[in-house]
Amino acid sequence: MAQVDRPLSPHIQVYRPQLTTVLSISNRATGIGLSIGTILLVYWLVAAATGPDAFERAQSFIGSWLGILLLLGWSFSLFWHLAMGIRHLAWDTGWGLDIETTYTTGWIAVGGAVVLTVIAWIAGFIIWAHT
Repeated sequence: MAQVDRPLSPHIQVYRPQLTTVLSISNRATGIGLSIGTILLVYWLVAAATGPDAFERAQSFIGSWLGILLLLGWSFSLFWHLAMGIRHLAWDTGWGLDIETTYTTGWIAVGGAVVLTVIAWIAGFIIWAHT
């Protein structure tokens, strides 16, 4: 019998990505984003405690395009985990475990994280403009 070059069991190439899969993977990725953002926060705090020169370097990095991008990702990750955490709390009560509600709450979590991130950044710019 000839050897066939194919996976022995259903493989990732067979399946179309589903919302639940993407949300689960995204939750893990944003967890990594929260860790990176926490390192950035610690760097900023240590620089503030070290002295004005170190703090100025930290501020210039955080104010750069890369720093702003990292802050944006960190704030989105924070709101993403908040929304997904609320969703998981609902699941812990036994609510929302059917597929239709799972998809609905998934899209609500995505929208909620985006809306909360936008609101936080707009509020931050308004506060920054008045200082």
